[in-house]
Amino acid sequence: MGKTTRAWATLARASFPDGVKRAALSRYPDPEKALDAILEGVERKGAEKGPSRLGRLINERQVEQDLKWCEGLKRSIIGITDSIYPALLKEISSPPLVLYGEGELGLLNRPSVAIVGSRKPTYAGAEIAETIAKDIAGRGVVIVSGLAHGVDSAAHQGAIAAQGFTIGVCATGLDTIYPKRNERLGSRIAETGLLLSEFPVGVGVRRHHFPQRNRIISGLSSGTVVIEAAERSGSLITAGFAADQGREVFAVPGSVYSPASRGSHQLIRDGACLVESGMQVLQGLGWLDLEAHVKDADDLPRGPSDAVVDAVDFAPTPLDQIADRSGLTMAEVSAILIEMECQQLIRACPGGYVRLR
Repeated sequence: MGKTTRAWATLARASFPDGVKRAALSRYPDPEKALDAILEGVERKGAEKGPSRLGRLINERQVEQDLKWCEGLKRSIIGITDSIYPALLKEISSPPLVLYGEGELGLLNRPSVAIVGSRKPTYAGAEIAETIAKDIAGRGVVIVSGLAHGVDSAAHQGAIAAQGFTIGVCATGLDTIYPKRNERLGSRIAETGLLLSEFPVGVGVRRHHFPQRNRIISGLSSGTVVIEAAERSGSLITAGFAADQGREVFAVPGSVYSPASRGSHQLIRDGACLVESGMQVLQGLGWLDLEAHVKDADDLPRGPSDAVVDAVDFAPTPLDQIADRSGLTMAEVSAILIEMECQQLIRACPGGYVRLR
């Protein structure tokens, strides 16, 4: 293990004030020199000198624990003055001095978009999250999210399905995946993407760490997409960070009757860009010319399948209502619905069927 990695691990664990660490690194970008300068100051000013005092300021056992973790496959400790440290994240207010990563560090400085939203999304919400992520990741853009239930998980899965890349930002040390049921997803992200945290190993779930995590999600990204945010959703915190950081904020609208979308609608009223697809997100960031990729809908042939899709709402629609709207028999509708499910245009749900796109 290199001296630089040890110095970063020690700085991260040392109980010096954050301002002291930042001041030292500002003067001495080399973490070893910065650490030496801090320790010299402690020795010079402290009434009690020597190892006994320093032992209370630096827990060597924890440092060794971090270094031991770092010996694992594709695991790294990254400092703010390292060349690999993400440039966009460095621009935010009080960026993390140290990051812990497991996976492909090269993703840290690639074009990235964050996708966040409800932990309990509707069928349509989860599907649009996965679809948007798939569209964006398919263009080589990294999807960033927080590895939570719901929209976060769908976004990560969409990126993986597109054989693209995704970064999962954790609110715990990387030896703990929260929630536990996402451990398999976390492992997949570590294999082909990147798990990232500002918290060292051994740090478990703490409520106040989630807002801290959210600033990293937005800080890594040129834009943040919000899907199904309720009025007090944590994803609104992420959107707020994105706006404060000078990044683009996008929101996917939902039903005006749904409490799950009230926060998203407020973002739109406050100036967030309304989007319905990944291509619109890329266009909003200036990363895509849509003219070459969009066909005129009037030029496309229409048939019974189109009538069925048009008859299905983005909220649960009963089978008999679909038949009435499409003008087809129940048997015809049922056969077409099976085909539409295979194409992932609709999905069966309690109360009938829901349109996905």
